[in-house]
Amino acid sequence: SLDQIGPVTRDVTDAALVLNAISGHDTKDSTSIPGTRVDYTTALVNDVKNLKIGVPKEFFGEGLNSEVRKAVEEAIETYKKLGAEIVEVSLPNSKYALSAYYIIALAEASSNLARYDGVSYGMRVPADNLVDMSTKTRTEGFGPEVQRRILLGTYVLSAGYYDAYYLKALKVRRLIKNEFDEAFSKVDLILTPTAPNTSYKFGEKANDPLAMYLEDICTVPANLAGIPGISIPAGMSSSNLPIGLQLLGPAMGEETLLRAAFTFEQARPDCQLVAPTGEVSL
Repeated sequence: SLDQIGPVTRDVTDAALVLNAISGHDTKDSTSIPGTRVDYTTALVNDVKNLKIGVPKEFFGEGLNSEVRKAVEEAIETYKKLGAEIVEVSLPNSKYALSAYYIIALAEASSNLARYDGVSYGMRVPADNLVDMSTKTRTEGFGPEVQRRILLGTYVLSAGYYDAYYLKALKVRRLIKNEFDEAFSKVDLILTPTAPNTSYKFGEKANDPLAMYLEDICTVPANLAGIPGISIPAGMSSSNLPIGLQLLGPAMGEETLLRAAFTFEQARPDCQLVAPTGEVSL
C-alpha cells in the first residue's frame, strides 16, 4: 500500500514526458485512478507567483546536515524572489512517520513474500521433504535485508503484538494523512529536504540498518499520506555530492509540483547536476 511508481529523469521536462506515458487509468490495475488523461507538459510554466509554499519546521530540526540546510534555505529564498509566498506549517506527527512506515512496510512485505515458498511461485531449491524445500528456498532466495524485513514484519503481525505495533502504526498513518490535508488547506505545496544528509558510500551502512532507514525520514511521509512528490537538485555539498530538494503536493497535484519544480530549475541552472562525462549524477 506504500509503493508508488515514479520516473527518474534528467530534468523536470523529461519527468513530465515520462509521466504522460505511464499515467492514466488501467482497467487491469485496481490501484490506478479513473479519470481524464492529463498532458503534464502543459504544466511546465516558468511562474510561481502567488503560489503558497509551506515549510514544515519539523523537517529542519536536529539531525539535518548543515550543508543540506543551507542549500534548502537558499532554495526557499529563490522561491521568495520568484514571487511565491512562503508559509510556515506544522506537521507534528511526522516525527512518527519513519516508525509507522517501517512497521507497515515490513508487515506487508512479510505477508506478500509468504507466497514464495518454492511451491507455486519463483525459484525452488530441491529437498527431501516439503519443510526442507521451503526452508532452503526461502533461505537461498532472499538476501539478508529481505530476510530481516520478513522477520520483523512477521513479528509485528504476530499474536500479542498486532495491536501494539501494526494497528497503532495504521492509526499514526491516518493522523499523518489528516495533518497533510489540513496543511494543504492553507498552502499549495510543501517544501522539505529530500534527505537529511548527502549520499553515503555504497555498503557503508549495511551493518547499521537503523542508520540506513533514517535517511528515508523526509520522504516516507508522502507514502503514508498517499500524496505525490518530486525531488530536484538544490546544489552540491563541499564533497561534490548532490543535495536534493523535495516538493510535496495534495493528491492529484502533480501539475502544480511540476510547475514549481520547472520554475526552480529555470531560475537555478547552477543546481543542475551533470557529470563531466555528460551523464546525470545520481
